[in-house]
Amino acid sequence: MSLNHVRPWRNIYRRPSRQIMVGSVPVGGDAPISVQTMTNTLTTDVKATIAQIQRAAEAGADIVRVSVPDQASSQALRHIIPEVSVPIVADIHFHYRRGIEAAEAGAACLRINPGNIGDESRVREVIKAARDNQCSIRIGVNAGSLEKHLLEKYGEPCPDAMVESGLDHIKLLQDNDFHEYKISCKASDVFMAAAAYQKLADATDAPIHLGITEAGGLISGTVKSAIGMGNLLWMGIGDTIRVSLSADPVEEVKMGFEILKSLGLRHRGVNIISCPSCARQGFDVIKTVEILEKRLEHIKTPMSLSIIGCVVNGPGEALMTDVGFTGGGAGSGMVYLAGKQSHKLDNEKMIDHIVEQVEARANQLATTT
Repeated sequence: MSLNHVRPWRNIYRRPSRQIMVGSVPVGGDAPISVQTMTNTLTTDVKATIAQIQRAAEAGADIVRVSVPDQASSQALRHIIPEVSVPIVADIHFHYRRGIEAAEAGAACLRINPGNIGDESRVREVIKAARDNQCSIRIGVNAGSLEKHLLEKYGEPCPDAMVESGLDHIKLLQDNDFHEYKISCKASDVFMAAAAYQKLADATDAPIHLGITEAGGLISGTVKSAIGMGNLLWMGIGDTIRVSLSADPVEEVKMGFEILKSLGLRHRGVNIISCPSCARQGFDVIKTVEILEKRLEHIKTPMSLSIIGCVVNGPGEALMTDVGFTGGGAGSGMVYLAGKQSHKLDNEKMIDHIVEQVEARANQLATTT
């Protein structure tokens, strides 16, 4: 029994949006919510950037953004893009010519910041380059870099200023008959970002890229992102996401999938359900889960695994997972397969045996879907 079906009381009704293509990845409409990350290597270090993109793709990233701060970086894209399997978004700030060069280099999407890309004539040149090279655009509004006239109008960064900035640039793209765009309104403040995104969702049918910008380190940044993006996703807002962390981009991808998995919006790999452990545990739950998380990273098939230390909640959780192990007594526990009690197992053999059972179940699920 797999828990990947949707129950009526946990349905999330996604906001209707237009669909665009970021390279081969559909964004918006009825497409799965895509997970993004961004490289932190020097783009001019082609070898290191390719390696980081490949690691992110292996972790499940659908789209990867690469910073293009100078001409050498836009030229480096010509060598990077042919070597990777995921669409590349070129991150453009200040220098509109970098956007033109990135589009010509094969970028699937250009991220432009309304607050620093330049006047309308420069944006029009970027739009032309995007159209000529079948490249989409992300309007990337950020509370930390709003246009001067909006800061003067509103007095400080706020949701209304962010949304006005985004809608002004949507109009500019539409006036130039360009419609392959998505939009974001990011802030490091969870309340500001959430309010801006809610206003934005009501004001446009464009696909929305979600993110809490500059969220912080692995733990604090994940918590802020889960609260901010999680609530928006729960409301049906968001077509593509990035968890912005001061950490390895692979961790951003992992956390993005964890957020989506927790809401039943995307399923990839093993969802481990485990107890925090207590004096009742029949084995070392924390150490076991830590080892299993690493041992099972290679599994891509969506499935569930319960690791519960005792029989209080263990049997009940195991009935709802693909593979389960519940601690008992005398150095052994019970293995559950497809929600049914299967056989007893000595604790010392537990990890290798669970890995084998998960791999077998993953193969079974993969061949039946």
